[in-house]
Amino acid sequence: MEHTLVAVFDHRSDAQQALDDLVGSGFSRQTVRLSDGGPGEPGRTADAGEDESLVGSIRHFFTDLFGGERSEHARMYSDAVARGHYVLTVTAPNEPEVERAADIVERYGPVDIDEHASQWQGAMQGGDAMRAQAMSQQSTFGSSQGGLGSAQGSAMADSQQRAADTTAIPVIQEELKVGKRAVQRGGVRIYQRIVETPVSESIGLREEHINVERRAVDKMVDPADIAAFQENTIELRETAEEAVVEKSARMVEEVIVGKEVTQRREQINDTVRHTEVDIEQIAPDDEAYFRGHWTSTFAREGGSYDDYAPAYRYGTSIAGSEMYRGRPWEEIEPGLRTDWEARNPGSTWEKMKAAIRHGWERMTS
Repeated sequence: MEHTLVAVFDHRSDAQQALDDLVGSGFSRQTVRLSDGGPGEPGRTADAGEDESLVGSIRHFFTDLFGGERSEHARMYSDAVARGHYVLTVTAPNEPEVERAADIVERYGPVDIDEHASQWQGAMQGGDAMRAQAMSQQSTFGSSQGGLGSAQGSAMADSQQRAADTTAIPVIQEELKVGKRAVQRGGVRIYQRIVETPVSESIGLREEHINVERRAVDKMVDPADIAAFQENTIELRETAEEAVVEKSARMVEEVIVGKEVTQRREQINDTVRHTEVDIEQIAPDDEAYFRGHWTSTFAREGGSYDDYAPAYRYGTSIAGSEMYRGRPWEEIEPGLRTDWEARNPGSTWEKMKAAIRHGWERMTS
């Protein structure tokens, strides 16, 4: 939802400086508009036709902005331009941005439009210190009527009224979250290779050999052998055995590779930080009391009371702290020293210890 801020200036230089500051602060130049002075502008001369055209365009702009020709705001700002004033408009996407624009514009002294309009018309009775009308522009998307919505802004002076007297002090605390992740812890790499080993086996082989032997014989042929007295061929063959080598693969061992999953618990020890807010109730006479103590105790050492005032205040604050309440000084001193030197770099504990302890004893005694 868009908002429009309108401010009126007597002098163009003031309006131009406000425009430049807005653009320099991050507002788009397309969203900032500065009207020229109307026919009443000092030193301006124009014929009747030009004046009538200028006034008509100005009235048309403010009629669209404020939602109707009879709008009192449209008439009032149109008269301001027609009388030689300068009107600066800023369109912002939301209310915080239009308030930031109002802060910037106020630096350059916009006029009290209600007071001026009262002088012009003699009818309006007073007004705010400055009128900066912020308009809520209703989008035409999905609306049968379209156009700009009704005015939802307020005077520029009203946009300045904020709760400036309050301060938010954040209390921050760290949280410890313990998770887990997988990491490499080593492992086993297995290589498989072929190794040749010489072997020796013994085997017996059989061989046949033919022996031919001739012997001299002198005797009569036996009638039974007479049949052998003819041509014949006898063939004998020798045989022998030779070694035949055959290899076969046999599985003689298995190597089993697997993973064994075990669970273990590990205790994580760490520290988390958080902020604490100590509320110290300061009695009206504390300042005078500590100043008197400084005068009688530390003034002769040089320096000023302002150097020791933080130490007095620190001592009174730790007296009400949950961390140190009810504990003797000798027990809490080491922790206080570390805390003090962390909070006050350059301020030595030995110099400020007495003032801190005096503030602590004033609250605990």
